[in-house]
Amino acid sequence: MNNIQDVRTELSNVFEDLKNGKIKPSEASELNNTAGKIINSLKVEIEYYSLRKETPEIDYFKKK
Repeated sequence: MNNIQDVRTELSNVFEDLKNGKIKPSEASELNNTAGKIINSLKVEIEYYSLRKETPEIDYFKKK
């Protein structure tokens, strides 16, 4: 996953796979947990820049 759009796409795929019985709930949970950690690390980075009153340039949020 190279950007946040990829994360959204992957999470949508996880949801569909879970709904269709292609993956187990435990696997979906682990994938969602990992995605949550990625998103939380980005939130920390944004908060850091905000406290420094800087505008972040975070490649992960750019469309590719």
